[in-house]
Amino acid sequence: MRTIAFIFLVFMCELSFAQDIHWSQFFNNSLYLSPANSGNFKGNNRFISSYREQWKSVTKPFKTFSFSFDTHLKKNQDVGLGFLLFNDISGDGKFKTIELQLMPSYRKFLNKDSTQQLTAGLQIALNHRQFTFPNFYFDEQFNGLKYDSNAPITEELITSKRNNLSLGTGISYEVIKDKKHLFQFGFSVFNLNQPNQGFYGEKVKRDVRFSLFANATIKLNEKINLLPSLIFQKQGTFRELIFGSQVKYALKNDAKSYKAISGGIFMRKKDAFFLNFGIDLNNFYVALSYDVNISNLKPASNSRGGFELNLKYIFNKYNPKQIQHRVCPEFI
Repeated sequence: MRTIAFIFLVFMCELSFAQDIHWSQFFNNSLYLSPANSGNFKGNNRFISSYREQWKSVTKPFKTFSFSFDTHLKKNQDVGLGFLLFNDISGDGKFKTIELQLMPSYRKFLNKDSTQQLTAGLQIALNHRQFTFPNFYFDEQFNGLKYDSNAPITEELITSKRNNLSLGTGISYEVIKDKKHLFQFGFSVFNLNQPNQGFYGEKVKRDVRFSLFANATIKLNEKINLLPSLIFQKQGTFRELIFGSQVKYALKNDAKSYKAISGGIFMRKKDAFFLNFGIDLNNFYVALSYDVNISNLKPASNSRGGFELNLKYIFNKYNPKQIQHRVCPEFI
């Protein structure tokens, strides 16, 4: 059991250095999915916040928090602008990644009835990475009988912090068919400039991440919608494929109020499956998911993965109609 746990910890350490962050609820984290999604929603302003915690049963939990905001330009609704900030902490060394992303986008309708649209976006990100070197344990600190945290070590570290700039881009195509089916297909590329993330003087390039995704809304009747989603990502030697679907049931849907509940199941190939539950209350949406590990790490994780919380709010400004007042003529 100890051997399995050790292998798991080494694997997760390598994984955290080599990969970008990832979410199970990718379909609820629009700006993470693609910069082309910036401003692509009905409303004026959109706020999305996500929190993920995993591997608590094996080691110190990996924690990821993100917050995003996106909107449209007032003078041109086809131009979107978004910001995404995330903070990720993992492992005993508290390996921390903080990234701030700016995402402008532009939308182009492909036909007169606005049922087809093509959107392109750009991502410009400032990335900061650091870890707490004294938190690690080294074989030199074992004197043969016990561990001595005050024992000197000969490990040479150039720096424990690293800042860089990262660039990405994405494109999205949406089509609405017979007012009952909406489909979205997208492709994104991140880390185009492959920034250096090495800490020991040696240049370690951050691998380019390719992301291919598809979402759909299929209206079965006036109350039930089917929401299938799929994403495939490749970064270096790592692959990720997630697919599944949600079912949304409208409890109330009229001009004054909208209430709905949703639930679904998704599979991350060769790693885990997760259940997702959500509630819509007018412009507010909250969803909770839980991963169940089914990979070879199951003996160390006891089949436990992690939970993820997603909050979304869309703000609609009230724009009153402008009334042109006419001056009454003066009668003599």
